[in-house]
Amino acid sequence: MDYKALAQETALEILGYNQDTTGWKVVKTSLIISGFLFPFEKKITVSSKASKKFHGNLYRVEGVIPESTTNLSDFLYKPENRVTWDKALKVYNMVHRIDSDTCICHTITQSFAMGSISPRDFVDLVYFKRCEGNMDIISSNSVDFPAYPPSSNYVRGYNHACGYICSPLQENPAHSKLVMFIQTEMRGKLSPSIIEATMPSNLVSFILNAKDGIKALRSPSGCGHHQGGHSSFLKN
Repeated sequence: MDYKALAQETALEILGYNQDTTGWKVVKTSLIISGFLFPFEKKITVSSKASKKFHGNLYRVEGVIPESTTNLSDFLYKPENRVTWDKALKVYNMVHRIDSDTCICHTITQSFAMGSISPRDFVDLVYFKRCEGNMDIISSNSVDFPAYPPSSNYVRGYNHACGYICSPLQENPAHSKLVMFIQTEMRGKLSPSIIEATMPSNLVSFILNAKDGIKALRSPSGCGHHQGGHSSFLKN
């Protein structure tokens, strides 16, 4: 398999999703009051539309992270940071490096919905691309990787083209706009209604965890580790 070509193709798909403004339905919003002397509201918005890849939804999540685009992209891309802040994951390991911008990662999620959605594992091709205007794309797509075949311990899920787009916030370029696209096929014996009821809240939690994680990394005590887990990837 030409992993590099697939990675570049997936990044273009994510860019296409970002430019698509039609057919999205807002399914959840979350307001966050931040600041002490100068409080202001930040809104996290989760929208969805029918995926063209599988019988399920494509989700779009938008939020603001008080960090530069370069630092945010680096934070999201590095696998070694992931389980220290992403409470949806048990394991997130890079298992094969293709080049400086492309790798294959193995993920194991936590259970969700009070155990109704049990842990799943994923093997994903992850790619980083810097675009004009200081916009970064981090894309992922599940692949078959012989060194990590499916295990009887977990249901092997499948991520159709997923990713993040990080760009400077227009009104404050020191902060970043984060847009995330998720279309995860959980597989196993799951009712679609359980996934639809659970996914929006998990995606909001991902933005909040990322915000807290990058803030903790900046603090003097930011070297501490918290075992957690990937909101974009949810077993039954």
